[in-house]
Amino acid sequence: MSPYSRPTYTRIGYPPLRPGVKALVIACVVVFVLQIIANQAGWSFTRFFGLVPSEALYHGHIWQLVTYIFLHDIGSPMHILFNMLGLWMFGSDLEEHWGTRQFLRFFFICGIGAGIIYTLLSRGSDVPTIGASGAVYGILLAFGVLFPDRIIYYIIFPIRAKYFVMIMGGLAFYASVTSSGSSIAHIAHLGGMACGYLYLRGRGLFHGRSRGVGVTRSLRSRYEEWKRARLRRKFEVYYNQKHNDDDKRRRWKN
Repeated sequence: MSPYSRPTYTRIGYPPLRPGVKALVIACVVVFVLQIIANQAGWSFTRFFGLVPSEALYHGHIWQLVTYIFLHDIGSPMHILFNMLGLWMFGSDLEEHWGTRQFLRFFFICGIGAGIIYTLLSRGSDVPTIGASGAVYGILLAFGVLFPDRIIYYIIFPIRAKYFVMIMGGLAFYASVTSSGSSIAHIAHLGGMACGYLYLRGRGLFHGRSRGVGVTRSLRSRYEEWKRARLRRKFEVYYNQKHNDDDKRRRWKN
């Protein structure tokens, strides 16, 4: 079966820890330890590497759009725990489905895209935003699209992945509209899902029917088709010429 086909079966269980997911988890844990050490030493680690919209937008601190993904709240271990759990539970199947390179590309597109959207909508904010939640929400969306009938146990209740994604997206949207002064960047969650959706659409992966990569894949396919057609024409010319030569020799012998 093609790794880009769309499975509709149900599977219950825990996925293995794939190489890409494992690398991301290790990176986040290492950075978390560094945050604790830096905090004890009085360094402004989070301020420098977290996403501060005003600094990223007006002072050129664009590296924060990447580094903020790996930082988490050292005052709340549940922050990194839930993000890494979501990354493992939903990301491992995507990595198996797509391959490590494609999965990591998707992760960073969702995370960076979420950061860009949050920055543009919070241009004057001086408060650092940290966490991989935007990327994880994008992964959650992709999981619900590609594995819609997988069973997820939400607390103790079994629910299909597609409905779980709808619920989580709805909660993030509701929180982004109703919350005021919350430390959770709900807009970034929605931004991660939006970037994931657009990426799946643009790369031809939304329904899992093709390994295509948009315009690039289309041009490549047309080029390969043109080469095959040219080879066929060359073969036909060669075959016809050889066939005519054989006919001439037979006529000469007769």
